[in-house]
Amino acid sequence: MTKTVNKQASYQDIIDLPENMVGEIIHGRLEMRPKSATRYALASSSLSAELVSSFQQGQDGAGGWWIIDEPVCHLDSHVLVPDLVGWRRQRMPALPKTACFKTPPDWICEILSPTTTRIDRIVKMPIYAELGINHLWLVDPVLRTLEAYELHDGHWLLTGAHADNESIAIAPFAEHTFSLTDLWE
Repeated sequence: MTKTVNKQASYQDIIDLPENMVGEIIHGRLEMRPKSATRYALASSSLSAELVSSFQQGQDGAGGWWIIDEPVCHLDSHVLVPDLVGWRRQRMPALPKTACFKTPPDWICEILSPTTTRIDRIVKMPIYAELGINHLWLVDPVLRTLEAYELHDGHWLLTGAHADNESIAIAPFAEHTFSLTDLWE
C-alpha cells in the first residue's frame, strides 16, 4: 500500500526509508510504497530487456536511447522514481555522473499495481505532462494491457491500447515490433 506523509519532505526522508521501500517526493510530500512484487517486476524487467537490446544497444539497428530502470529523477520540485524511462541520446549524450537525473526523459513507463495505480494515473500523469515528457506508457500486468499516450498541447492523448499477446510497434519505439507475451507471467 502507498502511504503519504504530510510534512514537507526532503531527500533525506527517501534515504532513510527501509531497503524494501521506494520513496518519491510529489508536491512536497513523501510518497512511499513497497518494492514491486514479482509479476510487476517481471513486466518491467521484460520490457526493459526488449527495449535495451534494440534501442540502447542497437542490436537491430535502432539505437540512440538510454533506457534506465527505476531512476531517481529530480525534476522541478519533485523527486520521482518511474519504473522505466528513456532519453534520446541526442538530448542527453552522456549519463550524469550523479546518482540522479535532472533532465526530463523523452519516454516514461509506469507498471501499474494496486499500490501505485492511483498515484501513477491521478498524480504523476499530470506532472509528466507539465514537464513536457512526450511519451507515456502504462502497463498493467494483472489486466495484461499496455496503454500508450502522447503529449499534445499539454494534455495526454491515448494513441493505443494493447492487450494480451498482441504484437506491437508503438511510438516512440515504432521501429521495432515485439510481443506483449513476455511481459506476463
